[in-house]
Formats: sequence, C-alpha cells, structure tokens
Amino acid sequence: MNRREAISSVAMLLGGTLIGAEAFISGCKTSDKNAAAFSLTKDDIAFLNEVGETILPATATPGAKEAKVGEFMSVYVKDCYEPKDQTIFADGLKKLDEASKKKSGKVFLESTPQQRHDLLVDLDKEMKDYQKSKKETDPNHYFKMVKELTLLGFFTSEVGATKALRYVAVPGKYEGCIPYKKGDKAWAT
Repeated sequence: MNRREAISSVAMLLGGTLIGAEAFISGCKTSDKNAAAFSLTKDDIAFLNEVGETILPATATPGAKEAKVGEFMSVYVKDCYEPKDQTIFADGLKKLDEASKKKSGKVFLESTPQQRHDLLVDLDKEMKDYQKSKKETDPNHYFKMVKELTLLGFFTSEVGATKALRYVAVPGKYEGCIPYKKGDKAWAT
C-alpha cells in the first residue's frame, strides 16, 4: 500500500476527507515563511494531548496522550496546513477553552473528565451541523481538524498501530480473504 492509499484508508476511517491530506500525500512541502508564521507552545501541545485523550481515552489499550497526538498535531498543522487553516486551528484552541468556560465555568484543563466529554460531544454535534450547511467556500470547522488529527495521529503512531490495531511488522504471504471474527481488532496498514 502506498502513501496515497493509506491516507485514503484513514480518511475513510474518519468518515470523510482529511483536511491537509493533499500536502501530506505530496510530502508536506511547506515554505519557510509559512512554517515561521505558525507554532504551538508546549502548553498548547499539552492542551491538545488532553483534548485527544478525551476523544480517545486509555482503556485496555493506550490513549491518545500516550501516542503524543499533541506533538503530532503541532507538526502536521505547521507542515501541511495552509495558513488560513493554521489560523482556524490556532483560534479553535481558544474557542474550545471559551466553550468550556461557558458550559462548565472552568477552562478545559480544569474541568472534570465528564465535563470534558460532554463539551466535546456538544462540539462534535456543532461541527456536524456546520458541515451539513457548509458551502465550499466556507472555512473548515476547528473541531473537525482536531478530531481528524487526533484519530490520524493515534492510529498512525507506534502505540496505536501495535496496541490498538493488529499489526504484523513483516507480513507474510498475501491473503485476500481472511475470516473476520466479531470483536477482532482492525489491521494496521
């Protein structure tokens, strides 16, 4: 499977297209001016790890924080997003914290796990409603970016691919049809 097919598979897993996928497929070529204009702080990365952990919490398998999705998002947004999407993403972090203050009276990092979960459920609904009425020229929704990057960062990480999915480092012969047993993990690609 080549990079283009892998990205398409992840996009299918996410239920749609991945923002910035064209840049990812072409090698994330970014200009120095573009890279210098966007950067996230260590606090922003820690914040993204907590948001990611709320989306994909640790259970019997590791969560998004162990996969370091915050660091992944920082690099991906800097290297692969257009400046307008970088701005939406950065502003979205502030909006997420403001939405948390409005909903629970606390910033996201001070909220309880249940309050965080409820907030992200509300933002997910808001994002889906926005996507239904979104015109082609409208900007992307910030939570769509965060959610997509959380899933992409987790399932393409070593932790996600080896502990949450079935993984064979050196696959054997090609088997086009393997019986699926209910409850089996998906295969890492």
